[in-house]
Amino acid sequence: MRQTLSTPVAIAEIVQFHLVEGTQTAQFLAAAKGSAALVKAQPGFLARHLMQGEDGSWTDLVLWADLTAARTAATAVVKDPAFAPFMALIDGASVRMRHDRVIWSLAD
Repeated sequence: MRQTLSTPVAIAEIVQFHLVEGTQTAQFLAAAKGSAALVKAQPGFLARHLMQGEDGSWTDLVLWADLTAARTAATAVVKDPAFAPFMALIDGASVRMRHDRVIWSLAD
């Protein structure tokens, strides 16, 4: 059953970045999977999607219950040693992060 939502139901944390030169996709995916339990354990976590653009850029899209949960988790995960291998493969100068309200959604 498809459902459409017309009220804000989540916050989308959108983090766009490039990897450190020489990082292999498999290596980065292993690091991302290694951070999964930490991210999933954060209060307000709803879903996470990791995407790669044709230009080699990456987007980490995380859905949170609200802006407070998103901001609290962003602060917590970067301080946790379990997140370090994931962050070490990201070119810090390329990172752009924003938090957008999900206004409308369509899902099965």
